[in-house]
Amino acid sequence: MISCCNSLNVNSPFLLTNYSQQLKSTRHPYLHQSKLQKRNSDGTTRGMKVVAYYGLKTPPYELDALEPYMSRRTLEVHWGKHHRNYVEGLNKQLSQNDILYGHTLDELLKVTYNNGNPLPEFDNAAQVWNHDFFWESMQPGGGDMPKLGVLQQIEKDFGSFTNFREKFILASLSHFGSGWVWLVLKRQEKRLAVITTSNALSPILWDDIPIVCLDLWEHAYYLDYKNDKIEYVNVFMDHLVSWNAALGRMARAECFVNLGEPKIPVA
Repeated sequence: MISCCNSLNVNSPFLLTNYSQQLKSTRHPYLHQSKLQKRNSDGTTRGMKVVAYYGLKTPPYELDALEPYMSRRTLEVHWGKHHRNYVEGLNKQLSQNDILYGHTLDELLKVTYNNGNPLPEFDNAAQVWNHDFFWESMQPGGGDMPKLGVLQQIEKDFGSFTNFREKFILASLSHFGSGWVWLVLKRQEKRLAVITTSNALSPILWDDIPIVCLDLWEHAYYLDYKNDKIEYVNVFMDHLVSWNAALGRMARAECFVNLGEPKIPVA
């Protein structure tokens, strides 16, 4: 923990900065300042308002690390422009709304969703959350088959990995308009399921636990695949999806949902 007026976890999604300062760091989005002061014309100092903004998280790999399946150019536009715009738009909205200040990003999604009557801040907040999750759902050298208990749970809930793969691809291609396709763990039903959400909606709004996510917005694939959505989805499953990330997410999910057998190993 780092002391900064109040204690703050260094892995928090908040960015401490001057109230009017722009988010400039992409490699280190979490900056911490213990005290901000401004010197007056008479030489005295007075404290300035310290606020916490959400930072633009860097993908867990270099921007060209997913090539040739997802180009550096796509990452520069998708993450570097679209995702950044959502972060900056959200921070601008929050700077004008003290009521929403201080929530974690998960909490902010649920509060701004407002039981199905979204507040103006919802779209930006949800897009930031979804994009963070999407980048972390991929890895260099991804694809292939899931491992260990994740594969066993997929086989248990879908009958086989092939059935799951076909269901995931069909859901992606059947979804109309912009949105997302997810592999989620249903808390109440205690099983994995494939679902899609439209626009910026996220499964956490209905208490599902996301395991894998694919962005279906056109800007996610147009530069590399034009209108060939089928190729994009197949490439994601064959070469990009991070089953290592899925393994960690399933292990954490079992802290909240008793799946019985098989047990997902932590390590």
